[in-house]
Amino acid sequence: MRSRRDPVSSGVVREGPACQVAVTLVSCACQRRGEIRLVTSGLSRHDRFVPYVLETARLTLRPLTVSDVDNLLELDADPEVMRYLSAGPGPTRHEIRDEVLPWMRGYDEREPGYGFWAAEATLEGDFLGWFELRPLPDREPGEAELGYRLRRSAWGKGYATEGAAALVWAGFTEFGVRRVLGETMTINARSRRVLEKIGLRFVRTFHESWHQPVEGAEHGDVQYALTGEEWASSHGPRPELRVWAT
Repeated sequence: MRSRRDPVSSGVVREGPACQVAVTLVSCACQRRGEIRLVTSGLSRHDRFVPYVLETARLTLRPLTVSDVDNLLELDADPEVMRYLSAGPGPTRHEIRDEVLPWMRGYDEREPGYGFWAAEATLEGDFLGWFELRPLPDREPGEAELGYRLRRSAWGKGYATEGAAALVWAGFTEFGVRRVLGETMTINARSRRVLEKIGLRFVRTFHESWHQPVEGAEHGDVQYALTGEEWASSHGPRPELRVWAT
């Protein structure tokens, strides 16, 4: 789930910065169903310059590393994974190694507190895909876009909802985000359901320009959003979450 405005959608960096996460944070989460309480070392939001890990009940969201080149190559080579993102060929290994991955990993230097996380199954250690939470150039301050991309083997198991809910929680409680946005194709029922399950609400339907339109593009895209106030007052899913610095 992502907007096609993003260079990661096609796999090749063509414009503008973006990508990775940060925090000088020593923390743990008290895990009681329905309640999350984060205990930190007392450092402020402005001290976040070290990538950190988020762990939910089944997922570990960690910083991307140079060893993820082949993981990303395999992910973007699956036409079903890219079904709602791009009609063109996936990136080459060279493009991922020299352009895409450095762009993603360098995000913490450009936008501390936001970025991309590799998603692993905590018990098995398998790479499942990635999640992201980051501001975009055309957004208001305090607004961040949520996105993810998962292997087909991870579909239908609740991982998208679990990881996305964790990033929404982190965005509102740790990153100072005021409003989270999510965008996907109108016909992408799976991703729309994920956004709805984590509490985002439908905002609008709109149409983007496609360099190589994919099937269903004529129906447009949809945008969902959730404010911090709405999230705090809702009874949506609260992930069992632990956070620590790398």
